[in-house]
Amino acid sequence: MTDDESAVRRLVRDRYADAASDGCCGGAETSCCGDGDSGSDASDTASDADEIAREIGYDDESIETVEGEANLGLGCGNPTAIADLEPGETVLDLGSGGGFDCFLAAREVGPNGRVIGVDMTPEMIEKARANARTNDAGNVSFRLGEIEHLPVADSVVDTIISNCVVNLSPAKDRVFEEAYRVLRPGGRLAITDPVRTDSLPEAVREDPGSLAGCISGAESAERIASLLEAAGFVDISIELDPDSRAVIDEWHDEYDLGGSLLSARIEAEKPAE
Repeated sequence: MTDDESAVRRLVRDRYADAASDGCCGGAETSCCGDGDSGSDASDTASDADEIAREIGYDDESIETVEGEANLGLGCGNPTAIADLEPGETVLDLGSGGGFDCFLAAREVGPNGRVIGVDMTPEMIEKARANARTNDAGNVSFRLGEIEHLPVADSVVDTIISNCVVNLSPAKDRVFEEAYRVLRPGGRLAITDPVRTDSLPEAVREDPGSLAGCISGAESAERIASLLEAAGFVDISIELDPDSRAVIDEWHDEYDLGGSLLSARIEAEKPAE
């Protein structure tokens, strides 16, 4: 790991440790959930996170089904809506945060299925495990680890989901290589992530907070497709969501980012043997 990669991971880990403690976004000036306010009370924070969830594609039933503090308003889409999960499947969530998507996935795979959440922030893992107890989610477990070095065995996962996380990695090639490794033959990747559609303002590119805020680490659709193909994936699909423009415009206090970034639904498969 290079010094630059280590610095990025520390920055991201610190930011999401704050988010785990303070609620939606931890009061970050730039964030993938708008302008978080750590001074708000708990009910205001929960209400903000619920509204963000609605804006990025979750319905009221999904929001109301998950109890506790799992929904932190940190996403840019709804990966469970595109994953076509089946009962009995094993699902892996990359960068699982408070566990919101994991608990929604658990509903789909049922008691005979299994959901694994991986997050590199100890504070998030602690929060997610508490939320699992609150939701009585016996088929959901959370593991501390980096998405570039997954604490998961080879060829054991049916579906990988992730929500606004891959862009945070300084080594996206390794993320997709690891995803390919842990998927069973015929398994699939179904994630949502911001995609760069135009150049970002120089001040945004050079701002460390923009990286931790899911902005400056975003790649173009062409680059993401190239990385997925290099890792071995086939049937790659990257669908931009034009409706995400209004949400993304709220990610930065000074710049309207909707002309440079859009949320995308990214899907790919590991070839069947």
